[in-house]
Amino acid sequence: MNPSESAFLSNFTRALDLSEAEVRFTGSGTLASVFAVSELASASVAAAGLAASALITAVTDAAAPVTVSRPLACAWFGAALHPVGWQLPSPWDAVAGDYRARDGWIRLHTNAPNHRAAALGVLGLAATPAASVPASAHASAPASVDRETVAAVVAGWAALDLENAVVAAGGCAAVMRSAREWARHPQGEGVAAEPLVAWGEAAAAGPSPRWRPTAERPLAGLRVLDLTRVIAGPAATRFLAGLGAEVLRIDPPHWNEPAITPEMTLGKRTARLDAREPAGAAALESLIAGADVLVSGYRPGALDRLVGAERRAQLRPGLVEVSLDAYGWGGPWATRRGFDSLVQMSSGIAEAGMRWAGGEIPVPLPVQALDHATGYLTAAAVLRAVGRVHAGGGASSARLSLARVAAELVDAGSAPVRPTVPEPVEGEPEALRRAQRPGVAQPPEVAQRPERISTPWGAADLLAPPVTIGRATLDWRRGPAELGSDEPRW
Repeated sequence: MNPSESAFLSNFTRALDLSEAEVRFTGSGTLASVFAVSELASASVAAAGLAASALITAVTDAAAPVTVSRPLACAWFGAALHPVGWQLPSPWDAVAGDYRARDGWIRLHTNAPNHRAAALGVLGLAATPAASVPASAHASAPASVDRETVAAVVAGWAALDLENAVVAAGGCAAVMRSAREWARHPQGEGVAAEPLVAWGEAAAAGPSPRWRPTAERPLAGLRVLDLTRVIAGPAATRFLAGLGAEVLRIDPPHWNEPAITPEMTLGKRTARLDAREPAGAAALESLIAGADVLVSGYRPGALDRLVGAERRAQLRPGLVEVSLDAYGWGGPWATRRGFDSLVQMSSGIAEAGMRWAGGEIPVPLPVQALDHATGYLTAAAVLRAVGRVHAGGGASSARLSLARVAAELVDAGSAPVRPTVPEPVEGEPEALRRAQRPGVAQPPEVAQRPERISTPWGAADLLAPPVTIGRATLDWRRGPAELGSDEPRW
């Protein structure tokens, strides 16, 4: 391990209360960045592998050495599923991206229709109010407002004023700050003071009688209720599904993520319900009562407004609960909507990338690494909590955030790799020349080992898993599915 990889793994194992068992790493990292993104990828995958290994040994007495492929870990941080003969839609709305304001850069995140309507409403460009925009609208569907029009209006705003106005309207935006500015910001200070994994209360009941762990399928029979969206939470529950968990993902009516649904539903059942309606609320309570693990990606207090903490404990004593959010669990931004790309802008990552690349536009990480790293650490926290319940004690709830993982990355310092700035793609706006689309060639270890699988959209190649854990190899026995393909019941 190089120093950055070793430091990440040491911090992760300490936060997860794991012994620093030896991990075998193979190959080399492939992600060029000012930061140690390749090392973050391999170390977070290793942490999840070590948590699974500890659980396997505890419940089966089988040794489970961990091997991580660095190039595969990097590849999974980009895209693990590659369509064959069909294409995924763009993950970005037509006006999402970075804009130069009067005094700096700001990013508008407009993928969700209500977030788009909020931003355009603040800019005086919305043809209809947010409430009248159909929630089922495709995030990247053609729109009457183009980027040039948005850019012209944003240029007349002070960046901070626009950020505050969009957030107040229920939208998502982030000013580009330096790491030093973020460290002095009240939210940056609050995030720095939070633990990487904040453990909660101890369990009041034993392990699930349905759980039938083996060295090959350590989570077989365990029910995981997935109340997450986009990448971080779904990546966590995808990992758990690969270890044998029965994962049921719940989305509200009309919510869609067409660009990432094939990646993020692998191994899961998917259903819809509206928890704000009596029937949906009753269905959600029934699902909680039958679950063993609950993974949620709501902002602080949002889940409690649907089903309170005391009620959840009554419905399922001993329920393992692991939660994640964008900007942390305290401070003035705790309830702020956020996504990986926004946290990169706020925390100094995009500004450091710009200086490193010697350019004049924000330069993000080559992949949405905060999402994926937080996802693997969330999966590791679930595995640790399940192990503690099995052992008869210890915290069975935990909280993590993208912003806290960003702090780990920034604190690790610069990586000794020169920039590889993606070349423009025809038809892609300059501000969206982002390495959320893969920007580096895949080495033979990655490219030569895909598995051809069937999906509702057509055939796809699925990369080999990035980690093996003794006799357990991540194995998804259910293919990807459209959101809402199943009934909301176990």
